[in-house]
Amino acid sequence: MTYHAKVVSGQIVLPLELRRDAGIEDGDSLVIEINPDGGLSMKTYAQVVREVQSEFRSMAQTADRNLVDELLAERRAAAARETEIEDWRTRHTA
Repeated sequence: MTYHAKVVSGQIVLPLELRRDAGIEDGDSLVIEINPDGGLSMKTYAQVVREVQSEFRSMAQTADRNLVDELLAERRAAAARETEIEDWRTRHTA
């Protein structure tokens, strides 16, 4: 469907039908991108968040492993190394 919007004093005025069809509510934040062909894409902030969450979800599922557990294991190993270094410093600088 095609809609007509107007720029007034630097603000884009979107018709009610467009806002209703796109699920845009009063006060919503919009993300507007310039496409390679020069056109514009407009999404609500909530739509962008859902898209990013979906991308991360699919990345985690295709990885065939639990990324959260891997991150926690890496952090615990780093903390253990830091403790070992601090213990070594304490023994050798006293």
